[in-house]
Amino acid sequence: MDRPGFMAALVAGGVAGVSVDLILFPLDTIKTRLQSPQGFHKAGGFHGIYAGVPSAAIGSFPNAAAFFITYEYVKWFLHTDSSSYLTPMKHMLAASAGEMIPFSLVQFPLWESLKALWSWRQDHVVDSWQSAVCGAFAGGFAAAVTTPLDVAKTRIMLAKAGSGTANGNVLSALHGVWRSQGLAGLFAGVFPRMAAISLGGFIFLGAYDRTHSLLLEVGRKSP
Repeated sequence: MDRPGFMAALVAGGVAGVSVDLILFPLDTIKTRLQSPQGFHKAGGFHGIYAGVPSAAIGSFPNAAAFFITYEYVKWFLHTDSSSYLTPMKHMLAASAGEMIPFSLVQFPLWESLKALWSWRQDHVVDSWQSAVCGAFAGGFAAAVTTPLDVAKTRIMLAKAGSGTANGNVLSALHGVWRSQGLAGLFAGVFPRMAAISLGGFIFLGAYDRTHSLLLEVGRKSP
């Protein structure tokens, strides 16, 4: 990856991270409180849902920048023909190198596949708004299928010190939710999570794609 591409990924990733945190932080707070074993109202309800937004936005710039630098570098390093059946695997490896979580392993290959399909259907590369739409669909799907893991993470974070759940065992947390609340408990907050992450995918990946394209265009025009 050349220097203009490196800088474009760095800046565009940071801008995308800050944009999505400023807009969606309150929705994530609501989602976490919906998944709390105390119940939504006892966990705080709608009170203070904007608390912590500035620090989250400041921290998201370097994190998102680092993710996209890694993601773009690994894609470049593992470059294959766009029609290759190995392309989804390349995107999974790139996403896992940037951030080793199941959500990214679902979202990013799906995002890239949807963009490739849309580009093929219209016979030219997708525009930034189309990339954002693909990001929304990919994010919503990834959010739905990984909700049980998110519920387990929330239960572990909120568990009392010394309890069985507090030891950080995800499978144990999932089993505990299944026994006490069944399937509904495993997918608690799924619709707010899907809505928030679909919107987040639209903003995050759309902002990244648009900023990245603009910076590369500026780089090409510079002497």
